[in-house]
Amino acid sequence: MMKTKYTLMFVTLLGSVTNTFAQGKPRVNANGTNLSISEAALMYGKNDPMVKSSRQQNTFVLKGKIKGQDSGFLKLSYLGADGKAVQDSAAIQNGGFEFIGNLNEPVMAYFMGAVKSRGMDDPNLTSFFLEPGNLTMEVTAGDFKNLKLKGSKTQDEVTALNIRKKPQMDHMRMLSAVYDKANMAYIDARKAGKPEAELEALKEAATAAKDKMDPFREEIGKIDMEYIKTHPDSYYTAYALRWKVSSLPLAESKSLYAKLSDRVKQSSYGKEIAKEIKSLEGGSPGSPASMFSSTDINGQPLALADFKGKKYVLLDFWASWCVPCRKGNPHLLSLYSKYKDKGLEIIGVSDDDSNLDAWKKAVEKDNIGVWKHVLRGLKRTATGYDKTNDITEPYAIHSLPTKILVDKNGMIIGRYGGGGENDEAMDKKLAEIFNN
Repeated sequence: MMKTKYTLMFVTLLGSVTNTFAQGKPRVNANGTNLSISEAALMYGKNDPMVKSSRQQNTFVLKGKIKGQDSGFLKLSYLGADGKAVQDSAAIQNGGFEFIGNLNEPVMAYFMGAVKSRGMDDPNLTSFFLEPGNLTMEVTAGDFKNLKLKGSKTQDEVTALNIRKKPQMDHMRMLSAVYDKANMAYIDARKAGKPEAELEALKEAATAAKDKMDPFREEIGKIDMEYIKTHPDSYYTAYALRWKVSSLPLAESKSLYAKLSDRVKQSSYGKEIAKEIKSLEGGSPGSPASMFSSTDINGQPLALADFKGKKYVLLDFWASWCVPCRKGNPHLLSLYSKYKDKGLEIIGVSDDDSNLDAWKKAVEKDNIGVWKHVLRGLKRTATGYDKTNDITEPYAIHSLPTKILVDKNGMIIGRYGGGGENDEAMDKKLAEIFNN
């Protein structure tokens, strides 16, 4: 998913503090306990009226005990009171540790020990809701997922909800192990340069293993959705809804957002939901389609405006690595065959800018070269990504596959997939247009 570039709170105060930590010489307080970076920063600026006022308003103090680890550092990442990402560190001293910082509201935090990877399945990595106030924690090295936290009302809600999800999560855990094994077999075979037929068989086996998790994901999604609908004043509701908005019909997202309490709407997660909804509106029925120009898979110029007044255009946002996209191609082929002579054109917009060979092979293998194909236009740079020519941005494409139907006047008249209706609705819409 998304990579986050962390910055530290109180940047102007942290120069000497971070240098000290980098040298392995953490500052200590009066009783000899090592300070976290944030605590050192707060003490460093204790005589500054602005820092002192900010600290008193929304301070959290997290004191913890860890079993099975006597030394080293623990890391805590979260969104701070200034809206910037914070990555804090605290040294373990006599089996204890302490973090201090500022928050405007409860936020999801990521807590890390001696990890072997950055994957969320690492036993020394977990997440929980951090909030202003005094919090205490008990955690065991190698078992961060089962930490005990007191003082966070929002995390208490999540813990209770996770108990309801436990049967599904247990199934997911077992199936995930099977998928990981199958996926690793595919990766190893690819590295070894095995024949294409063998790679395809291994990939299909891994996909089949992954698909077995879908029913349990759906059940977990239903539990979350029920909670969202019945707890409009919960910060967890806003957090969970933020990740669902791009895959829900726009009208449903608007309805759920409207029911949130005022304080939750004003939270960072609530504001993100509102921003996402506004973005989706630009790529939904009733809005003019964003016109783009590009070079197609055959090296020829292609402009969406060229079809205005001539054809209906179905924009198919997909990728060679997107399994649901590839599975849907036979159905798209049948639709294209049925309506191409009646005025339908399809333009595939692929998220394969970094792998042209995979894109071209997928088009050939799926026999979809009969319609137009372009890349989304996302460019990787030294500092991130250049989205200047990214076709997906104006359409708010945040999940694949998603399809946008544009009429002859250049207006969006249908959205299917992420943030829209299902494929059955698309089939019905096309039948209404071309069979009348």
